[in-house]
Amino acid sequence: MEKRRSFGIMPDGKAAEEVTLRAGELSCSILTYGGAVRTLRVPDQNGRPTDVVLGFDSLEDYIRQDKYIGALIGRYANRIGGASFPLNGVEYPLRANDGPNHLHGGPMGFDKQLWTVEALTENTLVLTLTSPDGQEGYPGKLDIKVTYTLTECGLEIDYEAKSDRDTLCNLTNHSYFNLSGHDSGSISDQQIQVFADRYTPTGPGSIPTGELAPVEGTPMDLRVPTPIGDHVDDGFDQLTLAGGYDHNWVIKGWDGTLRPAARAWSPRTGITLEVLTTLPGIQFYSGNYLDGCPAGKGGAPYAKRWGFCLETQFFPDSPHHPAFPSSVLKKDTVYHQKTYYRFQ
Repeated sequence: MEKRRSFGIMPDGKAAEEVTLRAGELSCSILTYGGAVRTLRVPDQNGRPTDVVLGFDSLEDYIRQDKYIGALIGRYANRIGGASFPLNGVEYPLRANDGPNHLHGGPMGFDKQLWTVEALTENTLVLTLTSPDGQEGYPGKLDIKVTYTLTECGLEIDYEAKSDRDTLCNLTNHSYFNLSGHDSGSISDQQIQVFADRYTPTGPGSIPTGELAPVEGTPMDLRVPTPIGDHVDDGFDQLTLAGGYDHNWVIKGWDGTLRPAARAWSPRTGITLEVLTTLPGIQFYSGNYLDGCPAGKGGAPYAKRWGFCLETQFFPDSPHHPAFPSSVLKKDTVYHQKTYYRFQ
């Protein structure tokens, strides 16, 4: 397989590319469109290469889908209630794209933009993007650099950003994982473990209430490995409201260093995924609304709960909750975070 190939033409005539990285038995392909992770092949318990992320075979399907599959998310991952936020005494209106709220950076977030290949080696890709002052309502010109490094154990994503004005910055990756293979069907039998004693409950529109609630005694308690399907449809109000798991967990012991946030495992392939991050939160989403997207790679009919997401992040709606860790990026300071998807 070639390292770099054309992946279609954007509506404005610019070319999108697919870049392939290799390290040991692992391989990964990433698009310049949205920085999307399109394939990630890891060996199963019998050594067979297994593609564990959902994706599409054409640029047109990536543009058409609305599930953020595989993409880089910014300027602000997750939701901002009321599509506005206060900063330095000014209220900044944002573009609403999730009812009255702002989701994943807005209608033209980083997931829908063409990134530039800044550097490329056998196992490393550096993508850059400049978001102009006022894009989607955010103040400041933001320069972003994202480095993907494929190791013999997994995929590391290193994020850096710098703004010429105070702004918000909360970047993540929105890959959908299926550790039995992207085309293998439901993820309900796969186990999930989240290293968190608390989570952030939500109200209407999946906007956090501001509470840091204990997971103890609720279906949100995923501190020990639990099949995703065991409680996802329980009559618990938080699950009912979101149609399943779609919540932010407060990573235990967060101190800004790289630490384990979650682990998942497939009993069919024996593949284990561990997510490590320097950020304080992780969104576990059980793919409740995957229905309606285009057919996936090889014609796979992606449907509800065919994949799950583990999105590392600052907490949703943090500008409206002073007790949450701050997602404000000060002028001329560097935003830096790292997430590592490690396989066993």
